[in-house]
Amino acid sequence: MADTKAIRQRYRAVRSLLNERSRRLWAGAEALAAGRGGIAVVQSVTGLCYRTVARGMREAKSRRRMGADRIRAPGAGRKRVETLDQGLEFALEALVEPESRGDPMSPLRWTLKSTRVLSEELTRQGHPVGRTVVGEFLHAFGYSLQSTRKTREGASHVDRNAQFEYINAQATAFLKGRRPVISVDTKKKENVGDFENRGREWRPRGRPAEVRVHDFIDKELGKVAPYGVYDLANNVGWVSVGISHDTAEFAVATIGTWWRRLGRRRFPKARSLLITADGGGSNGTRVRLWKWEIQKFVNRTGLTVTVCHFPPGTSKWNKIEHRLFSFITKNWRGKPLESHATILRLIASTKTATGLKVYCELDGHHYEKGIEVSDEQMARINIKRHEFHGDWNYTIRPQRRTAKQK
Repeated sequence: MADTKAIRQRYRAVRSLLNERSRRLWAGAEALAAGRGGIAVVQSVTGLCYRTVARGMREAKSRRRMGADRIRAPGAGRKRVETLDQGLEFALEALVEPESRGDPMSPLRWTLKSTRVLSEELTRQGHPVGRTVVGEFLHAFGYSLQSTRKTREGASHVDRNAQFEYINAQATAFLKGRRPVISVDTKKKENVGDFENRGREWRPRGRPAEVRVHDFIDKELGKVAPYGVYDLANNVGWVSVGISHDTAEFAVATIGTWWRRLGRRRFPKARSLLITADGGGSNGTRVRLWKWEIQKFVNRTGLTVTVCHFPPGTSKWNKIEHRLFSFITKNWRGKPLESHATILRLIASTKTATGLKVYCELDGHHYEKGIEVSDEQMARINIKRHEFHGDWNYTIRPQRRTAKQK
């Protein structure tokens, strides 16, 4: 007959030191030592499940051992929530960005909902999940860190949400009609050379890449200004790496290069194009040269171009920021941008699990700063401002040729 009192005393002495695995093995060893009826005795003393004690006996007798750092056998333990609920990921992504699963009904819809609110909404829809898991999913989707930056950038315009809805309606109409929608912006300028690039990469222990102590610009290599075009419908990016100034002429030249190299082949029947852009920078709402260069692009291609700008203080909400630029940054983090060739290779090798493809090219042209567009030139632009915020939303059509021009 097993000494129940002795087993209880031993269990109380070591209970606080045991984890799940060691507790199971201890219980199994005690049951084996107790002999016939040992499982029932250990169960009554410790309160452990009968199956747990029996499993501990099997593990104690088995010659095969798990690794010392494992508590459960491979595959054991509670299944991940996404394994148990196959529709959870789809439901969450539908709340924050429906079109990423092929539904174009709200291609530029954004949410200010917290993880708590999202978890409550998912639970209401039949997908019980905690806010922590929601945060993990959003981080995997590439949203969590960026959403914080978005809500704190600049002042909030009174018509901010209305403009988001307007952009959404425009993009939805274009995508339904199989017309191209692109998001454009300039990435942060980068020093070229063996400078520190924040982040880490796998290297032999004790052999980090050696870079310069100071970030003084290399006069021979200079800086680069990558300007990007992101095609929403095809999940494809184009980046022109400029070695000159970031001007409106450079921005529209990049759009033109994208159209020649990729756009017109993917949209052979397109007669119009929608561009979503920030409200500042080389493609800003007040930049005359931007509209003048768009007019020249329209005249060359025959396309009608509609431009929708994001409101002030919301540049991080532009698609290109987290569909293209964020992945380029991740791809080259920790790697010194030693040359133009290195930069092009790192940009072109950027890929994602969702199938992002990136093409790039070095733009060696010199773009002058300070080019002025006269009032006469502005008057010649064939522009129609939309009724809602014509300063943010406008359409530019090819100029009509006069008899003299013909």
